[in-house]
Amino acid sequence: MSRLFGTDGVRGLANADLTVEIAVSLSSAAASVLAQQSQPPSSGRPLAVVGRDPRASGEMLEAAVTAGLTAAGVDVLLVGVLPTPAVAYLTADYDAALGVMISASHNPMPDNGIKIFGPGGRKLSDATEDAIEAVVLAGEVPRPTGSRIGRVSVATDAGARYLQHLSTAIDASLEGVTVVVDCAHGAASAAAPAAYAAAGATVIAINNEPTGLNINDGCGSTHLSALQDAVVKYGADVGLAHDGDADRCLAVDERGRVVDGDAIMAIMAIAMNEAGELVDNTLVATVMSNLGLHLAMKDADITVRTTGVGDRYVLEELRNGGYSLGGEQSGHIVLPDFGTTGDGLLTGLRIMARMAQTKKSLSELGSVLTVLPQVLINVPVTDKSAATGHITVRAAVADAEQSLGECGRVLLRPSGTEQLVRVMVEASTAEHAQTVAEELAAAVSAV
Repeated sequence: MSRLFGTDGVRGLANADLTVEIAVSLSSAAASVLAQQSQPPSSGRPLAVVGRDPRASGEMLEAAVTAGLTAAGVDVLLVGVLPTPAVAYLTADYDAALGVMISASHNPMPDNGIKIFGPGGRKLSDATEDAIEAVVLAGEVPRPTGSRIGRVSVATDAGARYLQHLSTAIDASLEGVTVVVDCAHGAASAAAPAAYAAAGATVIAINNEPTGLNINDGCGSTHLSALQDAVVKYGADVGLAHDGDADRCLAVDERGRVVDGDAIMAIMAIAMNEAGELVDNTLVATVMSNLGLHLAMKDADITVRTTGVGDRYVLEELRNGGYSLGGEQSGHIVLPDFGTTGDGLLTGLRIMARMAQTKKSLSELGSVLTVLPQVLINVPVTDKSAATGHITVRAAVADAEQSLGECGRVLLRPSGTEQLVRVMVEASTAEHAQTVAEELAAAVSAV
């Protein structure tokens, strides 16, 4: 059996790969492992917070997760359709032993997933995931009876608590800022317009009518054209795009141009550095961030620490170093002072607050970063580990790096799921990047 947990929880085609049976056993196993890490309330039963995005299969999986948790002796607090970062925050705010978010993020509607948070709303370590998976495979979870069986209740104040939390993240009023927000027909459909309006912005919401079947369908952070058109049409100051569970945010400036996660991190890092909020003048980013971000941060006297791909590695580095800002090019931005995971709504608020404070347009703020042309080639190989470590490949990489100098970079990364090596090259011109990438791809293919 392959590992149950992927890079962000358990995910697959709902009712085929991710079945009711898996949801029941996974939630029971998580309860048995995580309940030991927190103090139970006066009832003697641990508490779990359960939320979901609006996709249709979420109703089925919510019932299965609830059954698994209560069967393991855990009380369940249903918070309904809310963003993933809201579930993480509420897990801590309700002092729960664990939180469960049912969502497949930016994946298409037929998929779904189960994300589990530990005490304090923190993402799970590899060791904790392994412990939960071991319980699932063993199939041995204690089954309490009588008064020790978990109970189910509905949180009527969950959304209000989360919105109140978001309101503490900015000092400036957003009055005078007009924003178009693409909610992806997802978990942000109610929360994002409410949060932005409460902060004073004039809000135009699009793709905010979830049916359970239309989440991420040609909209949201993976399909930005509708948002770009809307920003220009309405003459808005900024566009914000969330994914299905709203843990990421990408932006569009007043001209309709995309402002990606690297540019957002640059804007936020400079703002926090000026305010004395950027711990050790350090930003945490993954190896996939464009070299342009590194050059912009060097000019601003800000250090960039790089991690592997995935927000869990960003979170790990933030915790280990006590840093205050990190994120990914995809728009997962983490502010540890305000949350334990990426929060698209929080990111949107901070972007607009910077605009309001500086009286500058988003295009002007984003101009601190010049994105270097990037070329990515996927090279099929027989053994991805052997290919990346081969002496001729290492020599080709060394030659490429010498050719690029400080104005470019090379990244060879084995695929996590396929026998592929991803060759990524950035250079000062697209032609140079393409030439170097093709030369490296040929070297990888030849071994």
